[in-house]
Amino acid sequence: MLAEVLRGAQDFGSRLRRLLNASSVGAKRQRMKTNAVRLLESLGVQYELREYTVDPEDLAAETVAAKVGMPPEQVFKTLLARGDRNGLCFAVIPANTELDLKSLAVAAGDRKTELVPVKELQGLTGYIRGGVTVLGAKKAFPVFADETIQLWDSISVSAGVRGTQMILKPEDYLQATQAVMADIARSK
Repeated sequence: MLAEVLRGAQDFGSRLRRLLNASSVGAKRQRMKTNAVRLLESLGVQYELREYTVDPEDLAAETVAAKVGMPPEQVFKTLLARGDRNGLCFAVIPANTELDLKSLAVAAGDRKTELVPVKELQGLTGYIRGGVTVLGAKKAFPVFADETIQLWDSISVSAGVRGTQMILKPEDYLQATQAVMADIARSK
């Protein structure tokens, strides 16, 4: 009889610990801020966070746009490119476009540019594919934003983690990132 009581107490203790751990993990998640969010807050920039369910098999920016309820033209993806003369730079383009590498090279003062392989992203930016953002990146590389960014009242960019987007005014984004606007995107 005593053994049954002890087993029941142990089971109760295990369930209680799991419940407490789960609730504290949930509380941490709600309070967790990315470096990108911290940067915007330190600059006094107003923003909205929108979370969405991540499908690791479909990290396409167009999918993210649908999940956060915005047209793909207003959702901007951040790519990292390497130029032959001036090195690394960020390219920020609408979700429904491709990076025009020749146009980026001209804007960056390079003869040619190429996208950085996915396996190098985290080491260079601190972010993984699907969560890359200029804001709060590991290193401050030059930033080139497609000129269509100025057409919108608000835009969406990654908050620095998969599953969270930041909605903010394009002028605030351009100022926070010190981006140079250029015609660097082309239709898919």
